[in-house]
Amino acid sequence: MGSGTAPKGRRNHTPTHIKCRRCGKRSYNIKKGYCASCGFGRSRRMRKYSWSHKWKKKRNLL
Repeated sequence: MGSGTAPKGRRNHTPTHIKCRRCGKRSYNIKKGYCASCGFGRSRRMRKYSWSHKWKKKRNLL
């Protein structure tokens, strides 16, 4: 069996990300154990960066 498209289709049985308990987005990585959106599981503080505009929009800072 090659390493092309057909074997890649077999990877979709289990989800990589599930719904996050903190932010509610489908960004919590099961294997890594943290949320890609808010940083839950990795840090106690909310994930935000100065170059990102999404957290500013959420808090009406823009």
